[in-house]
Amino acid sequence: MKEHVKSTDTCSLEADTCKTDVAAYKQMKARVPEIAERIIAHCESQECYTHIDYEPIPSEGFVSDLIDRFREILFPGYFSRERLDPANMKYSLGQGVSLLYDMLSEQIAHHVRHDCQRYDLPCSDCEQSGQAKAIAVLEAIPEIRRMLATDVQATFDGDPAAKSHDEIIFSYPGIFAVMVHRVAHRLFELEVPLLPRIMNEHAHSVTGIDIHPGAIIGPRFVIDHGTGVVIGETTHIGKNVRIYQGVTLGALSLPKNAGEQYRGKRRHPTIEDDVIIYSGATILGGDTVIGARSVIGGNVWLTESVPADMTVMMEHPRLVYKSAEKNTKGV
Repeated sequence: MKEHVKSTDTCSLEADTCKTDVAAYKQMKARVPEIAERIIAHCESQECYTHIDYEPIPSEGFVSDLIDRFREILFPGYFSRERLDPANMKYSLGQGVSLLYDMLSEQIAHHVRHDCQRYDLPCSDCEQSGQAKAIAVLEAIPEIRRMLATDVQATFDGDPAAKSHDEIIFSYPGIFAVMVHRVAHRLFELEVPLLPRIMNEHAHSVTGIDIHPGAIIGPRFVIDHGTGVVIGETTHIGKNVRIYQGVTLGALSLPKNAGEQYRGKRRHPTIEDDVIIYSGATILGGDTVIGARSVIGGNVWLTESVPADMTVMMEHPRLVYKSAEKNTKGV
């Protein structure tokens, strides 16, 4: 049997390729401490936004865990960490609600305390405030469930591709985004700072659907496909509304440095009951109202109100076809 032996040239080549240049490495590494000192010193500059404090502020990872806990309670048995059956339901859900209360009250307290200290606000008894607002959110869970049930049913009613309610709950990004929004909106109503916005931004990163927690959304709301949907803070959406991917319910362009002047005022449209908005449509402005039962076609741009029972669509575009041969085209 012939023994396989590497050639000397091959071994030499591998050694040259893999060998670390120790001298060059040490020279570069020696520069790191001095660079680190400059980075640390720059933290004191006004050009650097920092949150260096003894009071913690949650990371997106923690908020993700909080959302998962809410999902377990809002859709029992679908996303549980253990098997849920009639024998253990009371114990398992009771334990889940208790854990959710602890997580939520702690995080609300952190956010309230963060604002008090960062902006020199009057003391608002952060711990007690966190506990009371966490209880208020938990008390809202049956109503949030009822709203989500209408969203799931409306999605099923309008989508022939959906084979079951289970498929919608497990896999439709619109349901996930709306679920997070309905919880975050309750926190927003309770004037919990920052946390509801972080929750909705997490849903945005997962689904591509951007809903501000301040938006008011009625029952039987459907986001079909969803990618690229934007719903602004002061948007009002009635019941039984369906929107498709790429829809923007936004604000008109604002003048420079208009944050304080327009903060808290109506800047986003009102969508009345039973409206359908197709993909790519853009509807802007706080005075813009889309009347009940209207249909807004794809790629429509609106900054004016639309009466009830209207259909708005783009004029049929003119298409130009070019053949492979030069200087030949048809319409």
